[in-house]
Amino acid sequence: MDSHVSAPGVRSGFVTKSRAAVSLLFLMNGFVVGCWAPKIPDFAERLALSKFELGLMILVFGVGSLVMMPIAGAQIAKHGSRIVVQVLAVCVLPLLLTLTLAPNVITGAISLFLFGGFIGAMDVAMNANAVSVEKSMRRAIMSSCHAFWSLGGLIGSGLGGIVISKLGILGHAQLATVLAAIFLAVAWPMILADPPHPDTKKEKTRLPMVPLPWLLGLMALFSMVPEGAVLDWGALYLRQEMDASVALSGLGFAAFSATMAIMRFAGDLVRDRLGGVKTLRICTLFAIVGMLLAGLAPDAEIAILGFAFCGIGISNMVPIAFSAAGNIPGLKPGIGISVVTTMGYSGMLVAPSLIGFVAEHVGFAAVFMALPALLIVVLAFSKLAHYADGVSGGGH
Repeated sequence: MDSHVSAPGVRSGFVTKSRAAVSLLFLMNGFVVGCWAPKIPDFAERLALSKFELGLMILVFGVGSLVMMPIAGAQIAKHGSRIVVQVLAVCVLPLLLTLTLAPNVITGAISLFLFGGFIGAMDVAMNANAVSVEKSMRRAIMSSCHAFWSLGGLIGSGLGGIVISKLGILGHAQLATVLAAIFLAVAWPMILADPPHPDTKKEKTRLPMVPLPWLLGLMALFSMVPEGAVLDWGALYLRQEMDASVALSGLGFAAFSATMAIMRFAGDLVRDRLGGVKTLRICTLFAIVGMLLAGLAPDAEIAILGFAFCGIGISNMVPIAFSAAGNIPGLKPGIGISVVTTMGYSGMLVAPSLIGFVAEHVGFAAVFMALPALLIVVLAFSKLAHYADGVSGGGH
């Protein structure tokens, strides 16, 4: 059933229209973000930005997201997720073109603020819609939804460098916008119409006084910093320090997204077999090896292999942290998830600007070799992942 909750205890079919729609929304969002990754070197060159200045620009992207995400949450509480996600998806569509045509630093910064804001706000809305679809189907679908986000990132970044080299930077933006519009048009009539969530807003205003959600938030934060590093700096690292071509430099995030998508599609099965703690530990070790391999790589191909290993690892680290946050005894799920969401996304959206500042002085290779220190902290807290067992969660 697509428009209302199934009878108590009764599961719907494995694929419904509402599940297809929310999966397409995740695919579209990931695709647009993936298309942005190979455009970053051109954006920096066109506006004559140093690594530090580009880092500040990426900070603007992060600030946009952190400003708009709570606003999206408030609107979902008032109107439900369907109308909010539809409006935000339409707002996302023209922004790749705006970023491509921005003539100076000021317009570039405004475009990045809006890009980060609408991408982040759409992320909140489509997650809320996915939760409603889960309830209507009485099935866990969150891991597969986030796999579609990674798949979109793979398609966007994998084809990005090739399309840019064939059609030019503007032709790439035009094609990407058309494809994103097609994804949205197909999803539009099937998006689940859920009721408003007035309690969500109330829950998120109260901060928990117990340490557990904050520790899980720290795990999400330290897991998402490497993801943001690969997204925002992977292409520039391959171009500037590995002398990779435009087409090859786009494959860093593509390889990361490919392995992440594969492992997220398999995530629920792996966690059911191994449990949250063991899955998190194995994933974290893969991420550590991948980051070290990328940082120590003698050429672009080995660095891309490192990013692929990192994708295997990070794929299920964040979903496990989100799942655990929603299953803390004695704490409402909305409160734990809100803490972990805010801390986690700040890692992906804000930390890369600091990476740009550091890379200005020591280079990206040293940064990628240092990031495993954060992942070792995740490993140290891995016992907390037992709260995730038997629960589906999400997060990029």
